[in-house]
Amino acid sequence: MKLFHGYKIVYNIHVTPFERPNLVREGVYQHLRRAVLDGKFLPGERLGEAELGDKLGVSRTPIREAIMRLTQDGLLIAEANKGVRVRLLSAAEARDTYAVREELDGLAAALAAAQHTRADAQALRAALNTLNAVQGSDYREQTRLDLAFHRAMTDAAHNAALSDLARSLEQQVALIKHQTRNYNAWPGTATQHAAILDAVLSRDADAAREAAREHVRTFGRLVLGELGDDAAGGPPSPLLRGALPPQGERSTPPP
Repeated sequence: MKLFHGYKIVYNIHVTPFERPNLVREGVYQHLRRAVLDGKFLPGERLGEAELGDKLGVSRTPIREAIMRLTQDGLLIAEANKGVRVRLLSAAEARDTYAVREELDGLAAALAAAQHTRADAQALRAALNTLNAVQGSDYREQTRLDLAFHRAMTDAAHNAALSDLARSLEQQVALIKHQTRNYNAWPGTATQHAAILDAVLSRDADAAREAAREHVRTFGRLVLGELGDDAAGGPPSPLLRGALPPQGERSTPPP
């Protein structure tokens, strides 16, 4: 109420009730999502609400809601009468993932070569140096830092649409890497990463694109060789056809 020239003016203000953000629910979701992406819960591993609640010190309600969200994200699979487990990808799903990744990573490297700033260059060098410093036996940390390097490359491309697509695909790539743990320490990885970065910093977009695509093709071959027994049938993607080993042969990294 307010007085105006002796008259009373009454304001009727309708305010929507304020709802305090539920930090516990969001915190549990982010914690479990990161645990899956970091390989603390491996593909195929079953997750129990009671056990998770005990570990995190929360009730089943935020655990249940987080599991529902992670299932919608495609990180978990809910099975009737069997509970929930971390998603396992088939060879066909991995083939599709790497076919798309080849195009996205190639585009990211080409755009980064043209668009990167001095700060981007520093971030890329730092990310690669940190990755190269990790011991070969720590596959979880290698996976985390490998994804961080590729994320820095996408950031250097300065393309919001590409960043959104790459972020979505990164979840599946992380699951595949944790499912086939042997290949993060492949000796050729450092050489291929260096070739991509050198081309980007030299602003050679064509060379950067091809180096990035060759890197994805290489790991597509290794991953599909590992998952070959789980193939759903059908011809391989043309993008990965040249990377696939002959039928009956198993691709393994050099010793």
